[in-house]
Amino acid sequence: MKSRMFLSVVVAAFAAWSIVVSLEPSPRAALLAAQKVNTAERIQRVENGLLPAVVIKGQAAPMKLAERMAHYKTPGVSVAVINNGAVEWAKAYGVVEAGGARAVTTETMFQAASISKPVAAMGALRLVEQGKLSLDEDVNLKLKSWKTPENEFTKDQRVTLRRLVSHSAGLTVHGFRGYAAGEPVPTLTQALDGQKPANSAPIRVDTPPGGKWRYSGGGYNVMQQLVIDVSGKPFPDFMREVVLKRIGMAHSTYEQPLPPSLADKVAVGHRMDGTPVPGKWHAHPEMAAAGLWTTPTDLARFAIGVINAKTGKTNKLISRELATQMLTKQTGDWGLGVSLAGEGKAFNFGHGGSNVGFKCQLVAFPETGQGVAVMTNGDQGSRLAAEIIRAVAKEYGWGDWLPVERALATVNPEIFKAYVGEYEIDGKATISTENGKLFVQPPGRSRIELYPSSETEFFTLTDNIRIVFIKDAQGAVSGLTAHLGGRSLNGKRVK
Repeated sequence: MKSRMFLSVVVAAFAAWSIVVSLEPSPRAALLAAQKVNTAERIQRVENGLLPAVVIKGQAAPMKLAERMAHYKTPGVSVAVINNGAVEWAKAYGVVEAGGARAVTTETMFQAASISKPVAAMGALRLVEQGKLSLDEDVNLKLKSWKTPENEFTKDQRVTLRRLVSHSAGLTVHGFRGYAAGEPVPTLTQALDGQKPANSAPIRVDTPPGGKWRYSGGGYNVMQQLVIDVSGKPFPDFMREVVLKRIGMAHSTYEQPLPPSLADKVAVGHRMDGTPVPGKWHAHPEMAAAGLWTTPTDLARFAIGVINAKTGKTNKLISRELATQMLTKQTGDWGLGVSLAGEGKAFNFGHGGSNVGFKCQLVAFPETGQGVAVMTNGDQGSRLAAEIIRAVAKEYGWGDWLPVERALATVNPEIFKAYVGEYEIDGKATISTENGKLFVQPPGRSRIELYPSSETEFFTLTDNIRIVFIKDAQGAVSGLTAHLGGRSLNGKRVK
């Protein structure tokens, strides 16, 4: 009896121990759980840690994402963060349309605007990889449906694919506003020649190809036509087959105008005042330049594909050699389809995007396998995206992307009155004062508060702009100099 009782106790104890063991996580499960908690904490720190371009010394105060979305009247935001060569997390915020209840998800598509360009450039590079195109031959040799008109600027230098995708082909037309609902949409050749119903100018060479860098969305229209003529396929079909499908960009399309079947899968664009764009969004027959609908996660997949090609990990898109050319400066700070910055581990590539109602940003670091894509459905979304990226930069240790710290000077607000007026600087900029504060309103943008670093020099927090007011021999304010993004612009006072 005793032995039987002992045996039953042992069996029960063993069974209990077995249950405990089965409930304890395996080492891998425990690691995954810890990583999940760590990622959740990182997301929370990013959400509560948005940062402006400039912080006032001693007054750094991180901002909350929800509050900044309201401040910028941007109803929807979607984010994807790359770490260790993979998408570590993706999260969406807000609603598809202001006043509506449909939430933005990580699968909601936004207009990528000019981030369409590097993805489209990859399609052309695929043709180079296949030997169907050359980076350095005259594109007119392969163009069939339309050719770049020759003139005195093309006698000695030709328009080439390398120059098209690096903005050095000497072509006109910076960007495109697209076509609102109800407006007739031109064909690509009509857009190339500026023929009605096109609302953009003819795309022409007006400076020697290869001579200088000048941003040209028009050049990507030419590239789009080149890809169509060489592949023999509609541009959206070609891009889906050779780029999007190959790297899992399942929630992306270049179809323009957007098919009705996709209308419930996309975000609605919003103006600066937060109201929806009439007709919800604009159509872009300039697909390569501005026509991609996508998600931050898909953009992250694209960036990872470029990184993997550059490091030789995979060649799903292009060879390591061609990827190296893509991420090598061609003219100015541009590679093949992407902007380039930084050195060593801080070296990064990326692109911004700005269509009516949509603003977005992509940046990636090949050496560290990190990056971020942010997409918004508001005309003030560029600043919001930048603040999100700085929060990600702080969390993940990207030193070059952290805010600049500036000291605030104590200045008598009475001197602000001398600066009030209009200044001719890349359009008319307005300086105004209200409640003892000074503001600048750049052309076509909302006004920004100016903070004094001296009685004549001021800075902004949002865009890292420095403004220095100029006085004449009599002490009257005659103009200003604005320093932004490595450029200095002089403005004459006109009122």
